[in-house]
Amino acid sequence: MTRSPLASDPDASRGREFTQPGCETRGPRSAFQRDRDRIIHSIAFRRLRSKTQVFVAPDGDHYRTRLTHSLEVAQIGRVIARALGLDEDLTEALCLAHDIGHPPFGHAGEKALHDATERHGGFDHNAQTLRTLMRLECPYPTHDGLNLSWEVLEGLAKHNGPIKEPHWALQELDEQFPLDLPQWSSLEAQIAAVADDIAYDNHDIDDGLRAGFLKLDDLLTLDFVADQWREVEQRFPDAPQDRLLRELVRGQIGLMVNDVIGHTRATTEGLTSPDEVRGAGRMLGGFSPAMLEQERTLKAFMYERLYFHEQQMEAAQNARSVVARLYAAYEQDPSLMGEEWRGGLPESQPRRSRHIADFIAGMTDRFAMEQFRRIYGKVPSGLSHV
Repeated sequence: MTRSPLASDPDASRGREFTQPGCETRGPRSAFQRDRDRIIHSIAFRRLRSKTQVFVAPDGDHYRTRLTHSLEVAQIGRVIARALGLDEDLTEALCLAHDIGHPPFGHAGEKALHDATERHGGFDHNAQTLRTLMRLECPYPTHDGLNLSWEVLEGLAKHNGPIKEPHWALQELDEQFPLDLPQWSSLEAQIAAVADDIAYDNHDIDDGLRAGFLKLDDLLTLDFVADQWREVEQRFPDAPQDRLLRELVRGQIGLMVNDVIGHTRATTEGLTSPDEVRGAGRMLGGFSPAMLEQERTLKAFMYERLYFHEQQMEAAQNARSVVARLYAAYEQDPSLMGEEWRGGLPESQPRRSRHIADFIAGMTDRFAMEQFRRIYGKVPSGLSHV
């Protein structure tokens, strides 16, 4: 595939926050390849294997976690980037890192951490992604963070578009290494964002069906899903239903991917540089209006039938309780965090509360439950439900 003039060029990167003399000798890699590799080798990335995607602390090995979700997002992102002639390594790095800031138990844990720290600025998982990569993950002897390139940090910061009112954590980082927050991001970052939507829209259907929270008959009330199902049945009339369901999910992913490729080619026609993409004043990489409407209908269905399912809400409430009570315990007795985190605890607010939130945000579901059990004796019942 011919490289597009809209592709971000690693040789023209705006650089890194800290200089690292000598690192260029570690293999024939571009700046964005190094970024991807730093993310993959990080402790924060490894912890994603035990963090909630949809189901809190699932017992089944077949359900997705933040790690498997991130890998699936990266696969989809690379396919789209390659078709459009964009930089695949930058796209992959953004896809792999986009959820690193999530605390244990997903959005339930995030809500608990935000409530606990609201008077000190609150908690935001996207800002925490940048905070983790730029300050908390420290494998290098001369500076904090992974020292990723400007283009990766910019794309992660603007995961959902330009930011006019940044969260305190993102504002602090932007003051130290400006990321042009009010401006649109690269086309690679826009593709990474829509790849995330495609992955969880469809893979959450797969997990929801497996758990029994979603029923095929309910899914078929969505016209565009029903159209795909009829086509699958016609192509494979003798296949068992479980295989047809997986073919349905694959087909919908393909449909969405092709739509994004076609629509993005149309919206970027005539543009000649990444700077023109950033200056366009709108999102260029994404769904067509027709597909966007269908995708929103699917999201609304998933919130009603899966994310707000009675059992999901019960598990989320229990998860919020675990995180809230962990925060309260560490606030009252910081020694419970262990010497490494207790030793670095600031004396004054808001740094003190934010330090405790950093400790909890880095936990996996499993570790959070272990710590809760150590402090309170037992974990609330109903936390794991599949």
